[in-house]
Amino acid sequence: MNVQVGDKVPKVVLKYMGSEGPLDVREISTEDLCNGKKVVLFGLPGAYTPVCSSEHLPGFVEQSKTLKARGVDNIVCVSANDPFVMHAWAQDQGAEDDVMMLSDYKCEFSDSLGLTLDLSDFGLGKRSERFVMVIDDGVISTLNVEESILACNVSSSGALLSVL
Repeated sequence: MNVQVGDKVPKVVLKYMGSEGPLDVREISTEDLCNGKKVVLFGLPGAYTPVCSSEHLPGFVEQSKTLKARGVDNIVCVSANDPFVMHAWAQDQGAEDDVMMLSDYKCEFSDSLGLTLDLSDFGLGKRSERFVMVIDDGVISTLNVEESILACNVSSSGALLSVL
């Protein structure tokens, strides 16, 4: 892991689906996403994968109002999936209004954090480790990384709420 609490969030551009349909793929820089805001950002190996779909994302959707009541401006999910898959997964999970779904399709963000792993043996290729961070005005104030991508303990919404 390259990044630590107290570090600035690496400058990377991520992609997401806009409201105008499949030809409306937009970009957002981590600077624009985080500067002047309190952001909860969680990374995970992949949309539609078992732990990601049954625990990780649903927990943040369920706790979104509580997180925002505690001063969080944006809740962000980042995965190596393309923006189309992230958008479809958000629709399937009912996350569209609660969690911003961002594509790190080249793993540039997870690479810059030092939180990338190779899941080629499972047919997934290069992916993000499972983690959660709180970013205050562009600076990482909390960082929890799971020891296994099959676990969702220290990176869960419940674990994060206990420190907010």
